[in-house]
Amino acid sequence: MAETTWLVTRHPGAKEWLQQQGITGTMIDHLDIDCVKPGDTVIGTLPINLAFRVCQLGAIYQHLSLEIPRHLRGVELTSREMEQCGISLERYRVIKIQELE
Repeated sequence: MAETTWLVTRHPGAKEWLQQQGITGTMIDHLDIDCVKPGDTVIGTLPINLAFRVCQLGAIYQHLSLEIPRHLRGVELTSREMEQCGISLERYRVIKIQELE
């Protein structure tokens, strides 16, 4: 079975940036963790607990990272504005240290 690249974002600017980088895959607004298989790649800005599950399943997690200044938080950014905020893909392996009691 072929590995899937999941592009998880609802933001038009992020979708455009990924396309400009030549990154292709299945574009979705929300990740259904039950669809992720070992060897898949998940690209997005997932909550840490979901990124952990992706890694636990044997998939690769690439975080869509950028430094958003306070005055741009909550604003829908274009791909160009995202580039100005230093957008990049960073691969993470997320582990859980312990359960809290």
